[in-house]
Amino acid sequence: MIRWAAFSCVLVPVVLLWYGTSLAGATGTALGLAAVTAVCRWLLRRSERCAERCDAQKGGRHTRGQTPVD
Repeated sequence: MIRWAAFSCVLVPVVLLWYGTSLAGATGTALGLAAVTAVCRWLLRRSERCAERCDAQKGGRHTRGQTPVD
């Protein structure tokens, strides 16, 4: 998935230049796409780490809701 994002960060500015957009506009677009890609990658890794921690806690002993009622 990250490879496709990196590919689009290169491809989109090239296409913009091809269709007559200024170099500054294409560069700004490339930087914007790179920033969005970096943030998405960071959020994905963060959510994966959180999911791993949540899965590790599921194996623990939980007594709430399983105690006998008097």
